[in-house]
Amino acid sequence: MDHGDVAWILTSSALVFIMTPGLAFFYGGLVKRKNIINTMMSSVIVLGIGSILWVLIGFSLSFSGDAGGVIGNLHWWGLNFNGLTDMTLPYPNTLGFAVFQMMFAIITPALITGAIAERMKFSSLVVFTTVWSIIVYYPLAHMVWGGGFLSQIGSVDFAGGNVVHISSGVSALVLAILLGRRKHYGRATYHPHNAPFVFLGAALLWFGWFGFNAGSALSSSALAIHAFMTTNTSAAAALLSWVLIEKLTSGKPTLVGAATGLVIGLVAITPGAGFVPIWSSVIIGFLVSPICYFFISVVKKKFGYDDALDVFGCHGIGGIWGGIATGLFAQKSINSAAAWDGLVFGDAHLFVRQLAAIGITIVIAVAGTLIATGIASLCTKGIKVAPRDEDIGLDISEHGESAYPAFNGMD
Repeated sequence: MDHGDVAWILTSSALVFIMTPGLAFFYGGLVKRKNIINTMMSSVIVLGIGSILWVLIGFSLSFSGDAGGVIGNLHWWGLNFNGLTDMTLPYPNTLGFAVFQMMFAIITPALITGAIAERMKFSSLVVFTTVWSIIVYYPLAHMVWGGGFLSQIGSVDFAGGNVVHISSGVSALVLAILLGRRKHYGRATYHPHNAPFVFLGAALLWFGWFGFNAGSALSSSALAIHAFMTTNTSAAAALLSWVLIEKLTSGKPTLVGAATGLVIGLVAITPGAGFVPIWSSVIIGFLVSPICYFFISVVKKKFGYDDALDVFGCHGIGGIWGGIATGLFAQKSINSAAAWDGLVFGDAHLFVRQLAAIGITIVIAVAGTLIATGIASLCTKGIKVAPRDEDIGLDISEHGESAYPAFNGMD
């Protein structure tokens, strides 16, 4: 056991963990003040569900054995392997690897919650998250990182473009459409109620993302350093690109816009962080902002779906661009896990497989979300809150709690 590698894996795990509370602040600041508790709780509850489910069955289904290239088995249920002395385990530092991967399994379903903010029953969300994790996340984690089908065809995903961002972004769109629009959507103007919270959340996400991407090297190595630098570079380029777009379109750059830009820059570089040259991360980050901005400002408006916090426009589209960009810029010399160089270096093999992996991920996400939503609706007698509860706000109607109570009698 290399103690330096173990230290980096555990440090990275802690960094990825802080991303989910960061997401709670990011999403919480974007909604109305009467819904911030519910929005933050939607991320907080996944800390519990995701952790316990991962220990019981998630890690085993993702990384133990192989059933048709689609999912693992339950041989390691309850993490019942000896990670200290068993030298036959297929993953180095297997229990540490399980800890690291658990943090990904937590934040991925939490990402979905931004699309359905301000209108979904909390009980329905609990059921949906549980089912979705089992039928969407664990199979995708196995197919990409556990030796399953998507890795077998030669596609690559360094830290979760398919597994995390495309799966959650596409699922968020489907769930938002199934749930329906907010009561006053299209008639009322929605503004973030707390821009400093949005930036606080984005800053925590940026900080944690160094563990997310650089930690995916699974060692304290040159590859980890490379992924760290591509991650920061893409985030910075996307931040500047988004601010430039706002300046050109509205004349005023915003804090929320800068926060949005840096996050989608992180999304875009995730699948290629350990495969693409550092110079290409400038291109990847700079281009993701106009691509996502177009989907948020034009496509969303044209089709009229109520993706409340633009999860599909940021994570879905950003993840798709990141997967494509990996097929464009990857180099075998950076990471031998890529069997071919990218398209810009004259080889189309990886690029085609990246497109195939993206398409397969979308199909799995759509089908799994339909099933998980149906089960949640049956269990909770519908998934949308009553119109009166939506008017009151979900903080009071779902939790009996207010983030900003009057101070009379409380001091």
